[in-house]
Amino acid sequence: MHERHAMDVARWLQARPEVATVFCPALPQHPGHDIWKRDCRGTNGLLSFEFEPGIENPAVERFVDALLLFGRGSSWGGYESLVAWANMRAARSVTDWSRRGAVVRLHIGLEAPSDLLGDLARGFTAMSAAR
Repeated sequence: MHERHAMDVARWLQARPEVATVFCPALPQHPGHDIWKRDCRGTNGLLSFEFEPGIENPAVERFVDALLLFGRGSSWGGYESLVAWANMRAARSVTDWSRRGAVVRLHIGLEAPSDLLGDLARGFTAMSAAR
């Protein structure tokens, strides 16, 4: 169920105009998909996405704050859906994040995907209002 729900959310996020990148190796468009396909038989509920550059911190905060079904947290692997905002510009990374968008990390749990998508849509609506 984690895999099925996460893939529903990942595909939905890919279609959002506010989203630059969905980080989920199980997606065929992900640059690491061939390695994932070679080494894995399935996936879990963990994925991240990058907002388009120009969507600044107050709007991202509004997005996260508007979510009602996603708990705040970074403990991955439970049954509940969680959200965490990752400040990649402050992280040690081989990737230069200085011109990239903010990143939100999701753990997709066992809630109905339609409910989770509705919650994420609420976040995007709140974010748009903040911009």
